[in-house]
Amino acid sequence: MLNEKQQKELAQYLLEDIVSTVDAGANSAKHNWQQDSPLTEIREGDLYLCLEQRLVKVREQEIFLTAKEFDILFLLASNPKRVFTYALIMDFVWNEDYTYYSRKAITNHVSNLRKKLKIRPDDPSYIKNVTGIGYKFA
Repeated sequence: MLNEKQQKELAQYLLEDIVSTVDAGANSAKHNWQQDSPLTEIREGDLYLCLEQRLVKVREQEIFLTAKEFDILFLLASNPKRVFTYALIMDFVWNEDYTYYSRKAITNHVSNLRKKLKIRPDDPSYIKNVTGIGYKFA
């Protein structure tokens, strides 16, 4: 288990890594705007995500998400099996001091997200709860 300082260091490292990846993509897009660059896509079973289009589909049916729901889903899906604490999710998705928000805000967003992604009763649950810690993408 990471202490609070280690969690913040990990969050900062992951955030810098994500930002550098996005910056590299943005810089190459500026210089190669005429070329068709590949989209950042994630596919897991019947779930499809596209970062640039902010598009989510389940079984080819488009799912409409709020900005925060999409950001949470993309964060988890782009780091499969990695457990994100509530504090890390706050750091990455809200980019603010998370003392203003509560775990309940994340819990509510994830609950809504799960409902939207489960268009049939037999659809899998893509987001798993890690009791007392946070969430991971299964």
